[in-house]
Amino acid sequence: MSTSTTAPKTVEGIADFHWECQPEAGALIAELLHSFRNDCPAIEAFARAALERTGTRLLDWVDHFELPNGDEIAKRLTAVGFVPTLTGKVAVFANPLGLFPSVELYEQNRRCLAIKVDSVVEFLAAQGLLETARIEGSPGTSIRRAKIAVIGDVEFDAIERHGDRSLAGITLSPEHAVAAQRHFEAFRLRPRPLDDEPAGFAAALSLIEAAKHDLGQNRTCHLFFEGERRYWQSRNRAARVQKARQDALGLGWANHDHHTYRSSRSHFPALIAVFERLGFHCRERFYAGPEAGWGAQVLEHPQTGIVIFADVDMSPEELLGDFSHNPLPPRDELGTVGLWCRLHGEAFLNAGMHHLEAQFDFDAACSQLACEGVKSMKPFTNFSFLRQCFTEGEVWPVCSKQIDSLLAEELISRDQAEQFRSVGAVGSHLEILERNDGYKGFNQTGVNEIIRDTDPRRLVRELVGV
Repeated sequence: MSTSTTAPKTVEGIADFHWECQPEAGALIAELLHSFRNDCPAIEAFARAALERTGTRLLDWVDHFELPNGDEIAKRLTAVGFVPTLTGKVAVFANPLGLFPSVELYEQNRRCLAIKVDSVVEFLAAQGLLETARIEGSPGTSIRRAKIAVIGDVEFDAIERHGDRSLAGITLSPEHAVAAQRHFEAFRLRPRPLDDEPAGFAAALSLIEAAKHDLGQNRTCHLFFEGERRYWQSRNRAARVQKARQDALGLGWANHDHHTYRSSRSHFPALIAVFERLGFHCRERFYAGPEAGWGAQVLEHPQTGIVIFADVDMSPEELLGDFSHNPLPPRDELGTVGLWCRLHGEAFLNAGMHHLEAQFDFDAACSQLACEGVKSMKPFTNFSFLRQCFTEGEVWPVCSKQIDSLLAEELISRDQAEQFRSVGAVGSHLEILERNDGYKGFNQTGVNEIIRDTDPRRLVRELVGV
């Protein structure tokens, strides 16, 4: 694929992107990784441990590179799509065409590779480095980092970010640090009603606005999604198994790729509105084709880097309108996404996320999780630049009230109702993903099959063997 991306198209004010592979940029990043691994044994040891114990690659954890400034490296970065921004005396190169770590050029003779972790304290503890490493940034600072190793002019660092992509973190006052913990607990305990969705959305918005007042939008967004991942993880064994594997190295979920929510048609604009209040921008739209019966809005947060995939039942003609902000009319039937929401509740509320997708070495992650008793479904994307599959779904019980309502509206059959009562219905997954060449998009050709395969009506038949 080429190294350029088509210009954004606009449909009623919403940007629509077509992402392409960036092989030249990918080759330059791979060259930098190879150099660091060769020159720093600690980086090589970490890369091997990450692959063998978590099924992830060094690339999946890199936050940024720091290199000596010079015309040659600047020209090479620019030639493959990186764009510089001057921050003080530091030139920060980022690539808007693909998913790559940033490269920072400093006026000093030193090289650094910094990996992203959820907590530098947990990382140092897991690595046995608490007595030797020094943490920069006090508790409550928006950025904290620690030197893992220094070999000659090469440095290996771990960095944690709390909604801050800058070079220097912002320190909260003691009062605001306490407020951050209070708001995080409020997000963890927020109401998630099954049968009063407007109240649930209103409560979430109230909590978000209160946190934004004390902490700002970026920190609020970071805390909110930490809570969302914990809620999803509490309801998914595959997530708990993989999180434990990553926590054994002190990494956390810093390799997350995107968070997927399923929404009913009636509450889709409310869902998007909440995300926009958190600072998300609508990115490309997604539509898998008329036979799939669903679409999605992809959203991205410019500071935290969090990406959301928001799914909803829809028809082809609705893609041409602003379906993310204008109400979608009621339907007489339910697709895969709509039925999932009627069985389990809105993903934003009672159900929790349908899945978290994280970045891995695809083959290593699948085989290692299988050894832990976590099976994977058939891959629905198997390209050289993008590989994806779900772990087998977590089966949740279904509330009788939800089943009775669906049956009364003739949206499910009596046999399906009885199967949902006795067996339950598949609720959530962990998604295993591998990206190469900086490919930032999603597969729109293989998703029909996986949506079909995750339809509760299909899965319940497989569970009961009929």
